[in-house]
Amino acid sequence: MNHQEAAAKIAQLTQEINHHNNLYYQESNPEISDYEFDLLLEELIKLETEFPDLLDPDSPSQRVGGTITKEFQTVEHETRMLSLGNTYSVEELIAFDERVIKGLGHSDFEYFCEMKFDGVAISLVYENGRLLRAVTRGDGYRGDDVTANVRTIRNIPLEVKGENIPAKFEVRGEIFLPLREFQKINDARDEAGEALLANPRNAASGTLKMQDSSVVAKRRLNCYFYQLLGDDLSVNTHSEAIALLEQWGFNVSQTYRKVANIQEVVQYINDWKEKRFSLPVDTDGVVLKVNNYDQREELGFTAKNPRWAIAYKYKAESAESELLSITYQVGRTGAITPVANLSPVRLAGTTVKRASLHNANEIERLDLHEGDFVYVEKGGEIIPKITAVNVDRRKSGSNPISYITHCPECGTALERKEGEAKHYCPNAATCPPQVLGRIEHFVHKRAMDIDSMGTERIRALIDQDFISNPADIYELEQKKQDLLGLEMSHDQYETEGDGLLYITVEKALFALTEQISFKQIHDFLLEKAELPLLETLRSFQEQIRLWKKKVPANVGMVEYLINHLKDRNLPKLEDYVPVAVVLEILLGRRVDFETILSASKLEGTVHGILLKLNLDLSPEVHDRIKKLKANTFQDGVISNMMEGISASKNQPFEKVLFALGIRNIGENTAQLLARHFGSIEKLEAATTEQLLEINGVGETLVHSIHDFFAQPKNQEIIARLKAFGLKFEIEHHEDRQLGDALAGKRILASGKLVHFKRDEIKDTVIAHGGQYISSVSKNLDFIIEGADMGPSKKEKAEKLGIPMISEEEFLKMIQE
Repeated sequence: MNHQEAAAKIAQLTQEINHHNNLYYQESNPEISDYEFDLLLEELIKLETEFPDLLDPDSPSQRVGGTITKEFQTVEHETRMLSLGNTYSVEELIAFDERVIKGLGHSDFEYFCEMKFDGVAISLVYENGRLLRAVTRGDGYRGDDVTANVRTIRNIPLEVKGENIPAKFEVRGEIFLPLREFQKINDARDEAGEALLANPRNAASGTLKMQDSSVVAKRRLNCYFYQLLGDDLSVNTHSEAIALLEQWGFNVSQTYRKVANIQEVVQYINDWKEKRFSLPVDTDGVVLKVNNYDQREELGFTAKNPRWAIAYKYKAESAESELLSITYQVGRTGAITPVANLSPVRLAGTTVKRASLHNANEIERLDLHEGDFVYVEKGGEIIPKITAVNVDRRKSGSNPISYITHCPECGTALERKEGEAKHYCPNAATCPPQVLGRIEHFVHKRAMDIDSMGTERIRALIDQDFISNPADIYELEQKKQDLLGLEMSHDQYETEGDGLLYITVEKALFALTEQISFKQIHDFLLEKAELPLLETLRSFQEQIRLWKKKVPANVGMVEYLINHLKDRNLPKLEDYVPVAVVLEILLGRRVDFETILSASKLEGTVHGILLKLNLDLSPEVHDRIKKLKANTFQDGVISNMMEGISASKNQPFEKVLFALGIRNIGENTAQLLARHFGSIEKLEAATTEQLLEINGVGETLVHSIHDFFAQPKNQEIIARLKAFGLKFEIEHHEDRQLGDALAGKRILASGKLVHFKRDEIKDTVIAHGGQYISSVSKNLDFIIEGADMGPSKKEKAEKLGIPMISEEEFLKMIQE
């Protein structure tokens, strides 16, 4: 084949492959088999290899991946990726509609309805028609750059062609693993004897973060697009934007509908209630949005959600299960949350073993008794919830559930403030989960950025009394040798309501048996996830016989576990067994059970229990118990952690201020306060009046600041952090402060500017002593009016009497 013939054949194959891609991904109606498709692709790759000058960067062959990404870079979104408020009732939808009518002052508007797909939100940025960057939602402000993996998704355009394509625009959508692909993957894994994937959403999320893009390509992810953003878009409504996306070749789910009123929204919801199960992807509801962009701008936002959109979620299916026990989780603010441990039950495609009970009122409302059979739903919550009790199956003589009186983590008597539903542990200073929350906040990437101190490591250091406040972190540099050998992970443990320590069944079986790998045990338990604990253990004995691994000894040890669990009659937790029971078997008669049980109520790890028991163990017993422990701190981990701690001392004052965790001071407020006052001393000395003068600071925040500095413990922590070299005042750089022409001025820029990009105008205002405000309010001194300023913004500014100046006038102000 000569060059000309190759070019013609490549063009023909490209067109043919793109056609079949479109049928497969956008129409769900393939005409050829996967094998036939792969043959076409192989022929194309062969020709492009022989004639490399004919390889187009956007060829279908470039979808096969091959890039290895060791670490995903964090990227800031140009426009925040918002979350939506949820509702489960038509009444709340009608209330939302009434709020929209009130906000606009009329009912002359349309809604745009879309199905809410259960996938992974993605932002795609295009420049000059080509895909520049793909970023996950992350926390809404920043996400991970997954461009190499997204390029392998065959229905995502690598290049957009057409008329009037903006120089730069952003498209947002939902990446998902189609149900049929999910089933194919699980069938293949089942044949290979591998653990099955839990659900399509998790599979899509995990696939998107794989390091090898060629593996991602094989998973056949898909994407539906639902939003178009950009400065040069000639659209005024969401429906026009969706039409543009379709015109440019983006895959838009054909389930949308533009409607005239809330009654038609309800009709749309009813139409899709059953029909949605025929879609190629899981859906969990409907999103409705005000269609007109100017009306959206007029309605604005709450602190968390847009006022012009809401998600309606379909009610989930229900299942019945037996209540085995209740554990109590201590949150990072000290709030206590009871969790029901249930016998395994299938619900919405997953096996459920736990359900949230929320608070004492909920337990009382449900009238829960020990051993009750309960109805469980997955009503959009991360953890399923109990909705009712099947009283007809209640056991005779069963006792009502009594709520705990003391914190299961630290033993402090719980408090319940008047009018509040939750109980709290008041021991904020030393209660481990509360300390964990503060330390996690302190080391967070957006605070002190000590990424080598993850949750597991922090929890281990807290549990073993190495740290209890942020200043203790910097003492660790002198305690490196003391850290060697400490248990690092806490994920294998659970604490029952009375403080009794439990450990995962897989860890228990790993320690009790010999010549059986942890992976074998893990895979076996995944396969038997729906069986109750005792049936699982009996089944494991049968599996040992099939494996033929030290059958008498291993089967015997599991029998010991079964009998000890029956004899001790301790509360049941599916997937966990009491640590005391396992240690009783491993330690034999070296110590009595009550002593072990007592120690396991006081300590949070096996390591801690053994230190308390202070036993002289034989090498064999020591090795078995070592298998029961979690991973431990080793030299490499400790060195890595110390490097992160040392580097954090270079973080600027605004990051340190945010890291201190003063209630109601977020990242942006910390920057504002740091730049305004310049040092921690000046912030502490600020009067109420001085603080209230700052736009964005209210009475609640003033109270938080004064309360924080009034506590001697906080003063002590700040003094220690200063001694370790952390920065508590702004570092003035020549390029940061360019003048004071805008000192004391509150300024907003709106519309398209010639000399400044969005971030540049903010930085320029701040650099000349001004304060940049993000929305129209009566506190503004003036607005810099650019081209195509939003009409609703302009109207509001005129009503409030806010002066508007041109970009040229602004430049004169800062140049004088």
